[in-house]
Amino acid sequence: MLAIVDYGVGNLFSLCSSLEYIGESCIITGDKEEIRKSDRIILPGVGAFGDAMDKLKKSGLDTVIKEEAASGKPLLGICLGMQMLFEKSYEYGEHEGLGLLSGEVRPLKGDISEKLNIPHMGWNALKLYGDCPVFKYTNEGDYVYFVHSYYAKGVREELCASAEYDIDVTAAAFKNNVFGTQFHPEKSGEVGARILRAFCEIRRE
Repeated sequence: MLAIVDYGVGNLFSLCSSLEYIGESCIITGDKEEIRKSDRIILPGVGAFGDAMDKLKKSGLDTVIKEEAASGKPLLGICLGMQMLFEKSYEYGEHEGLGLLSGEVRPLKGDISEKLNIPHMGWNALKLYGDCPVFKYTNEGDYVYFVHSYYAKGVREELCASAEYDIDVTAAAFKNNVFGTQFHPEKSGEVGARILRAFCEIRRE
């Protein structure tokens, strides 16, 4: 069973529907024991980094997520959920993240041309690096759906995909059993379905 972490941020049902589409059983839950009993975890998120981290900490789910990741359980962060996997964010102040991936979350504004829209929203092509398990069914140049105004900066050896938006924007990163996608697989059609399927095939280390 896959647990989608519910901490009061965002509509999680489209993600659950996408998982059911590929035949994966899932549960939307904020219950710590249900998350601990799961085979793998997805951390979704929309909105502001600081508010989301506050909700995780007040519920104690930040500790559970870090403990389960440390145990080797596969963990996937999506969009803001990915950003929270990093060390810190500078979205409306400075906020500590989960620290499971190396890097900082910074605004796109100032790093990209003023002629480009913020948020970076819509379909963009993936540039793949290395051998990331969640991209086993994904091809270079496949299009996925983004919507974000901040991005993970300073990601090096953990970077596994980028998308060009004046600069190479971090699209995905991973370290061992921890994965993050800045884009939304659940909104990315068949390409996204294949990414979710690949994640669901990853076993605990």
